[in-house]
Amino acid sequence: MTGLYVLVHGAWHTGAEMEAVAGHLRGKGHVVLCPTIAGNNAGDDRNAIGLEQSIASIVDYIESKDLREVRLVGHSYGGMIISGVADRLTGRIKRLIYVNAFVPLNGQCLNDMVPPHYIGLFDAVAAGNNGAVMLPFEIWRESFINDADIELAKSSFAKLNPHPYKTFTDKIYLNRPLAELPVGKSYVNCRQDTALPHGLPWHPRLSERLGLFRLVECDGSHEMFFSNPVELADAINRAGRD
Repeated sequence: MTGLYVLVHGAWHTGAEMEAVAGHLRGKGHVVLCPTIAGNNAGDDRNAIGLEQSIASIVDYIESKDLREVRLVGHSYGGMIISGVADRLTGRIKRLIYVNAFVPLNGQCLNDMVPPHYIGLFDAVAAGNNGAVMLPFEIWRESFINDADIELAKSSFAKLNPHPYKTFTDKIYLNRPLAELPVGKSYVNCRQDTALPHGLPWHPRLSERLGLFRLVECDGSHEMFFSNPVELADAINRAGRD
């Protein structure tokens, strides 16, 4: 069965970096849209845009296009966004699909879910970069795209953009726990993802917050949108099935 997918990117990305996976999902007959979150567009003020504005940008996107029965996919930081969107637009969402993504509790910020050494790094980078954070290439290569060769690691890193740090430090406010939302939920776990250390894992530490959910696992890094879009599209397709 075909469906409507909205792919919500992670930090440092835009919707354009989702297009390789989107193309393979479209090849299966799905309608797939790839918006860019406020704060990651060229010209956006990284020092001013926070989490609420970023969530609102995807709420507005869905409402302006009158999208319904949406399979809403969030990658990494995109999990914060789709959680807020689903809280506000529950009636328009058919299923939430988290791809190694953050699953917040009410009142949490993204930084509450990452190791302390990331917070120290982000604080320092943002302080010297007008409120924007960027990953050093060494971390990107070893922890985010460890399943790619060096050429792909470099070319994909060149597509990233500075990210508004307020979206990491702002707390999310949800009307009810995500586990209580009356929508389907899935979690895609890429097994070689070390963007978060395996001692502080994506799954099951964060996925279990969804309550009843479908688990789909595949081999690959945090950045399979670059390194293996075919395999990731297949995993998302399985995560989104009725």
